[in-house]
Amino acid sequence: MALWDGRFDGGPAEEMKIFGSSLDVDLLMWEEDIQGSKAHAQMLFSVGLLNQEELTAILSGLDQVAQELREGWQPSIDDEDIHMAVESRLYQLIGAPAGKLHTARSRNDQVATDLRLWLRTRMFRLGEEIKMLIGTLLNKIESQGKVLVPGYTHLQRGQPIWMGHQLLAHAWSFSRDWERIRDVLRRINRSTLGAAAMAGTPHPIDRFKTAELLGFDGLMENAMDAVSARDHLQESVACCAILASHLSRIAGELILWSSKEFSRVRLSDDWSTGSSIMPQKRNPDAAELVRGKTGRVYGALFSLLTLTKGLPLAYNRDLQEDRQSLFDAVHTSLACVSVMRGTIDSMTILPGPDLKGSALLATEIADYLASKGVPFREAHHISGRIVNHCEKNNKGLHELSLEQYRHFHEVFDVDLSPWLDPEQAAERRNSRGGTAWSEVMRQIAQLRRFLA
Repeated sequence: MALWDGRFDGGPAEEMKIFGSSLDVDLLMWEEDIQGSKAHAQMLFSVGLLNQEELTAILSGLDQVAQELREGWQPSIDDEDIHMAVESRLYQLIGAPAGKLHTARSRNDQVATDLRLWLRTRMFRLGEEIKMLIGTLLNKIESQGKVLVPGYTHLQRGQPIWMGHQLLAHAWSFSRDWERIRDVLRRINRSTLGAAAMAGTPHPIDRFKTAELLGFDGLMENAMDAVSARDHLQESVACCAILASHLSRIAGELILWSSKEFSRVRLSDDWSTGSSIMPQKRNPDAAELVRGKTGRVYGALFSLLTLTKGLPLAYNRDLQEDRQSLFDAVHTSLACVSVMRGTIDSMTILPGPDLKGSALLATEIADYLASKGVPFREAHHISGRIVNHCEKNNKGLHELSLEQYRHFHEVFDVDLSPWLDPEQAAERRNSRGGTAWSEVMRQIAQLRRFLA
């Protein structure tokens, strides 16, 4: 028998029961549902709507329901959702006092509260996971990151950089993900309990009491907004989607770097797999799966945005569809961050390629000329001509004589030699945020302070 059956002469069709049930998803937040019910019961007692005996029976009964759920109890599909399942079982255990628990409460504010409690815990955990991922990156940079490699734009070799400089770029992007999560938690952590269906309640409730008991920072002040708002879910999944894009980018680089063509890193056996037919293969499956799961998170965001488009106030059953997208996006994000942390922690950064005489140093030649007073645009043109000459004659920049350099411009002198050293090229770029190792170490210290 449904808790709302008084209005009806009969029950819903069996197919409607199956179609309308959300129990399979709701069971993921049964702990939050019982937590909210306990707080609500304590508030009802504090304002005189429950007596001590009723409160004791309800709290004890909720503990028993929680134990049964913990041990694997599966509610009936007749219960529709976790809220009705808990209340129905509570009634079976303690009788009449269970019927008072829903005083001044609706499933509308109840599910909104459950979702906020669930999301608060998981988003905080996601933030902590991101901080650990950043810490893992910083440790890897400090221990193995001083390897000279080409830096790329357009996937074409650009300038010599330390590997740690590129890994730091990823660390900084993850730091912004952490900032976004820290910020959205402020909007998640507001209580909806007591909004009831959408118009509030005539009972003398204390919404601040339940907010305090549940650890909320404040209230959703308008009852209609409280039960219909899903922007905090959308914002949270938007944070996950941006995070997924950052994870996908570093995953893509790890996939390239672990190939023989790049040979920048060796991924550990723990985060690699083999081929069923090609014995030599070491496939970067962990990174590929992180990259692939990005689409799931993007899809969840689009689903949530579409769900509320044009939806009239206040609560509509459409909103039952929010949980699958939310839960999948958050669980996927948590898993991807953890897997990426393991992948990076266990990988080995390999020695870099020989960059002596590489065209990567063309910018150094232009900067050398600029330091001698040649306008940079002219210096850029001269350097390009030198690179063109070397390519046509199959020579490295270090193989040209000083006389040959002077053929392109008379200001070239013996002090050109250090400008053609790849390591010195990286170290010269010591402006704030540059690739010089002193800047790499400064940024590591800054990030560690930021995350402390």
